[in-house]
Amino acid sequence: MNKILITGGCGYVGSVLVPKLLKLKYKVIVLDTQWFGINLKKNKNLTIIKKDVRDISSKDLNGVEIVYHLASIANDPMGALDPELTWEISCLGTMKLLEASLKNKVKKIIYASSSSVYGIKKEKKVVENLSLEPISIYNKAKMVAERILLSYSDKINISIIRPATVCGISSRMRFDVSVNMLTYQALKNKKITVFGGNQVRPNIHIDDLVDLYIFFLKNSKRLNGVFNAGFENLSIKQIAKNISKEIKSKIIFLKNTNDKRSYRVDSSKLKSVGFKPKKNVMIAIRELKKHFNEQS
Repeated sequence: MNKILITGGCGYVGSVLVPKLLKLKYKVIVLDTQWFGINLKKNKNLTIIKKDVRDISSKDLNGVEIVYHLASIANDPMGALDPELTWEISCLGTMKLLEASLKNKVKKIIYASSSSVYGIKKEKKVVENLSLEPISIYNKAKMVAERILLSYSDKINISIIRPATVCGISSRMRFDVSVNMLTYQALKNKKITVFGGNQVRPNIHIDDLVDLYIFFLKNSKRLNGVFNAGFENLSIKQIAKNISKEIKSKIIFLKNTNDKRSYRVDSSKLKSVGFKPKKNVMIAIRELKKHFNEQS
């Protein structure tokens, strides 16, 4: 039975990934600060370590074959609150993880980067070899963490995933991501507030992202390097209109916005290695609606 370590495994994506790995009979170690609590059910094959990735030790990786590195300050506003902490968790934490992984002869690290590392792009096809021009502390720290990992690719198998904006249900929900936030506004207030609206964002359903991480686990030897992971490039205005069709709500457009981020991603490389998404934004909206109504 393979032993897997997941940094940040109590987070939004980790809370969906861990149960799926346990169902597949993997032994899982979660290393997480638990700033937002724990939403993982007890399991004989699950070990949870309350620890900051910056404090990771060789002992934490004893017997581990695969590492999912999800630990990170979660978004642009949080990254800006404490830039030093953001840099340390992404870069120093990644360095410490690498050193411990090498000592324990870990076979592979799968890193959760972000498609926001591209910055503002006008190209219709933003592919993996385009220049990285991040505009926030969060994006810049992700980019540098990528470069740290890739500098060790001759010593350890490295896969870097650049996910689009994630949407969908998790036991550790996030409402700071566009689809989830706008859907929640429609459900709670019957109105959606959109700042600007022409900004384009790539999107990926959380279930597809988790399936992708498992796909990389099962194909660990042949899948190295950098891969975009986003399958729907939609403007914020389009997302709001899709939500309004499903959940009767008024859309209020505000012209003033400080959010200049606008970019697309092309995931042809990912599709070429055999991965196909099963869900989309509209499915996420319907699932969020059902979940909200059940909880009300």
